Amino acid sequence: MTYRTVDELLAEARAELDRVTPAEAAALRASGGILVDIRYAALRDRDGTIPGALIVERNELEWRLDPLCDHRLPEATGHDLPVVVICNEGYASSLAAVSLRRLGLRRATDLVGGFQAWRAAGLPVRP
Repeated sequence: MTYRTVDELLAEARAELDRVTPAEAAALRASGGILVDIRYAALRDRDGTIPGALIVERNELEWRLDPLCDHRLPEATGHDLPVVVICNEGYASSLAAVSLRRLGLRRATDLVGGFQAWRAAGLPVRP
């Protein structure tokens, strides 16, 4: 069996995505897409949250966003939904977005630089 490094997995994941900048993520949300914050609670407590973003812990992401799952969120309305996954710095979110694509959410992507880039861009943050 051949093994790959996490850096190789990350590069493969990102090759599948049309990653977005903070401004592009804000525009997607304004046009009906959803932002999904997968950071763990300690980071949200420390740094705040993006107003209007769904909070979904990483270990629940697929169940909450799969439009065909009984445990989905009300916002998981279909496979065409634009979804931007946000982690702290834009690494775990790439892998998570590819997982959502495998569920058929073909417009799933992630935020380049994660929450830290959003905040650095001066976009709204709730303490």
